[in-house]
Amino acid sequence: MIWHLIAAVFAGLGAAGIGLLLRSLSGKRLPRWIIPVCAGLGMLGYQIQHEYGWYEHTRQQLPESVRVISTSQDAALWRPWTYLLPMTTSFTVVDQDDLGLSQADGQTLAQFRLYRFTSGPGQSVVHQAYLLNCDKRELVPLGKQDQRPQIDERRRLGAEDPLYRHVCRGESGSPQP
Repeated sequence: MIWHLIAAVFAGLGAAGIGLLLRSLSGKRLPRWIIPVCAGLGMLGYQIQHEYGWYEHTRQQLPESVRVISTSQDAALWRPWTYLLPMTTSFTVVDQDDLGLSQADGQTLAQFRLYRFTSGPGQSVVHQAYLLNCDKRELVPLGKQDQRPQIDERRRLGAEDPLYRHVCRGESGSPQP
C-alpha cells in the first residue's frame, strides 16, 4: 500500500509540473491555483486508474489453471463515477489443478478450494475448501483444521450456478466485469 501512496504522490507532482508548464506557456495568464488543481487531478486520476485496473492486474498474476467463477461490482457514494461505470471489487476463483473428482455411492463428488479476492485498503484473499455433490448439487464447506464436512452449513446450488457449471459440468466461461 505504501507503493500506491508513493505512486499517487508522484502522479500529483507530475500533473503539478504540467500545470506549472501550462502557466508558464500562457505567459502567467493562467491563475496560480491551476498548479495544485492539476496535482489533485493527477492523484485522483491515478487512484481511479488503480481501482479500475485492480481486477485485471490481479487476475493476470494468477496461474493459467485458475478459472474465475464470479465477480462483484459495486458503486459507492464517495466515488460518484462508479454509478455510471461500476468497478469490480471482488472475484471468486477455482484452481483447476486443485479440483478433485471422485465417485462415492454412485454419486460424483468434487473437492476443491474456492478463493475470494477482495480489493480495498486491505486487499485480501480468503480461501475455503469445499465438497460438492454434483448429482444433488449440494455444496458443503470443509473444516479448516480437520477437513470434515460442515453439514450444518450445506446449501443447494441451482442448475445454472456458475460454480456448479464449472466444477461439475466442466464449463469454463469466465464472467466479464
